[in-house]
Amino acid sequence: MLLLGGAVVKASVTEVYLRYVKQGLQPFLIGAGLLLVVAAVMTLWYDLRPKPVAPARSDTDEPGDSWPDSDDHGHHHGGTAHREPRVGWLLVLPVLGLLLVAPPALGSYAAGQAGSALAGKQASAYPPLPAGDPARVSVLDYASRAVFDKGVSIGDRTVQLTGFVATGPDGQPMLARIILSCCAADGRPIKVGLTGQVPTGVPVDHWIEVTGRYSPRTATDPVNDAPVPYLEVTAWREIPPPHQQYE
Repeated sequence: MLLLGGAVVKASVTEVYLRYVKQGLQPFLIGAGLLLVVAAVMTLWYDLRPKPVAPARSDTDEPGDSWPDSDDHGHHHGGTAHREPRVGWLLVLPVLGLLLVAPPALGSYAAGQAGSALAGKQASAYPPLPAGDPARVSVLDYASRAVFDKGVSIGDRTVQLTGFVATGPDGQPMLARIILSCCAADGRPIKVGLTGQVPTGVPVDHWIEVTGRYSPRTATDPVNDAPVPYLEVTAWREIPPPHQQYE
């Protein structure tokens, strides 16, 4: 518990937690980690505290009287000590893995194994795009407007999206981003195909910022037959991974 609580607190204060859960859960993670640490310390204190000493026998004791043994606290029966199974120490391994080698955030492999989250019908009433040229929008926002609104709410505006490079079914690079409801366990990818000035020479899982306009072209995700919209790219650049890699 002490190692697990320490790992949770360490991940929560170093932004490593953003690889696994949404940003709003940070206070709850810190509280849970501190609670585990306190519980572990109290458990250690209980196990390591000085044992009470049994009173000495006197000459007036009857032969049948029984006295508690100072070393017997319910752990010895018939001269045999009850020990915890040693295999329980294997539970330390995943904690050490989190402390020493933190797994990365979900990326192109997860996007290739799961179908696009645009599988269900969504509302087609969208607010105006943010001000500015280009308008900075999320991958999910653009994909939803392109598929369910047919690009009406985008119009001729130039938009800017940020995501990581993934390989599309046709072998061409595409833009992707993982969205979360709670944690990485329920992460689903949003995929956007790229046309026009398609990024070249960028390895998968590298992050790029693309600028472009709505494209009526669409494809079908082979994993779940969900629609995959396209973006007509006019410019792009490679960027470092953001602190919050999930949408």
